[in-house]
Amino acid sequence: MHKELQEFAVDVRRKFHTFPEVGFTEFITTYEIYQLLQSLSFDLYIGREILESDERYGVPTAGEIEASKERAIAYGVPEAFAEKLDGGHTGVVAVLDTGRKGPHIAMRYDIDGLPITESDEKGHVPFDKGFLSQHPKEMHACGHDGHISIGLAVAKYLDAHKDDLTGKFTIIFQPAEEGLRGANSIVQKGWLDKVDYFMSGHLGINSLQAGSIAATADQLLASTKFDVTFTGKSAHAGVEPNEGKNALTAAATALLQLNAIPRHRDGTTRINVGRLSGGSGRNVIADEAVMLVETRGETTELNQYMYDEAVRIIQAAAAMHDVKASIRFMGQGLGSKCDAEWIQIVKDACEKNLDVKEIYDVLPLKASEDASYMIDHVQKNGGLATYMFFPSLLPAGHHHPNFDIDEDAVRTAVSVYIDIINYLQHK
Repeated sequence: MHKELQEFAVDVRRKFHTFPEVGFTEFITTYEIYQLLQSLSFDLYIGREILESDERYGVPTAGEIEASKERAIAYGVPEAFAEKLDGGHTGVVAVLDTGRKGPHIAMRYDIDGLPITESDEKGHVPFDKGFLSQHPKEMHACGHDGHISIGLAVAKYLDAHKDDLTGKFTIIFQPAEEGLRGANSIVQKGWLDKVDYFMSGHLGINSLQAGSIAATADQLLASTKFDVTFTGKSAHAGVEPNEGKNALTAAATALLQLNAIPRHRDGTTRINVGRLSGGSGRNVIADEAVMLVETRGETTELNQYMYDEAVRIIQAAAAMHDVKASIRFMGQGLGSKCDAEWIQIVKDACEKNLDVKEIYDVLPLKASEDASYMIDHVQKNGGLATYMFFPSLLPAGHHHPNFDIDEDAVRTAVSVYIDIINYLQHK
């Protein structure tokens, strides 16, 4: 059955690749996941049932959400279904309770795409094989389409073997991972309160031959995402420049000084201004400028150091140019560590797995993941949590218009999850 589920996952991955949707606008994605799960023996939950609304981060504007909803209805999503996701309450939680004593195993698969225009060049596999994104300026450029398909294949396996399984299974199809915006709202809703084993993971990241896996990840960096708006006063740049208060100059000052924050002795720290925009014309003193900023740290404390320093510099730059600066929180991830017990679990579970060519104890993420909220919550409640990697040789890096994955990594991930579930059943 593994082979059949692996090919199912590849086919489904290509389908989901064609309609990427950014965080909290995944109306079509949620509907298609729900449709594929509906015939299985799971209790399904959507909308406000799965998300604590006020704990979502960086929610798009009402207009952006409505536009995505209307697009989904035009695609064929029933209006009554779309209404249940109103306000951007996307995602699905699927629960299978066998009613027999056994472990509670939870798995999380992220479902959102990115605001990137996909390459339509020859040699890019989704273009060559006809499953290119059909949504302008949106793309699955990080492999979440593959994550969805892995989760659905695992669900089909659990359903087919439900009479032989024990315990409880919770599968979380999470919206808005990009920007670290969605996981906390699911944690706060209570879905991970009594979990014995938690698994999540990522395709790619490490550019290695498909068939290699990592049982755990390290360097899951804590991160804070925030937008800064500088507000000044416009004036004619030639006639009365002294009357203006230049918000763009203040933002530029802040940008340069942010990159001068000393890195910390206790571990890895990062800061990046990903976007700076402002002003209205060459002869107008800019009355507004906007920066999109992120900080990162090897631990939650190191990230807080970077964020506090960033805020201090932003406020000082605003004061220097006599403008105002307002900061809007957009997302956050914690610093996390996987439980070392997972290394032996994965090795023992996959001992006879012919898809697995090499098992690494640990590989680095060197980035941030909002699964960190789930890992942290499970561990604090006595469970064991891991974040795995399913590497692939990559034609281009993550978040790039030419990003793609070797689909053998999808096949490997399906068999690994199934083997771990079976192993944990008898542990």
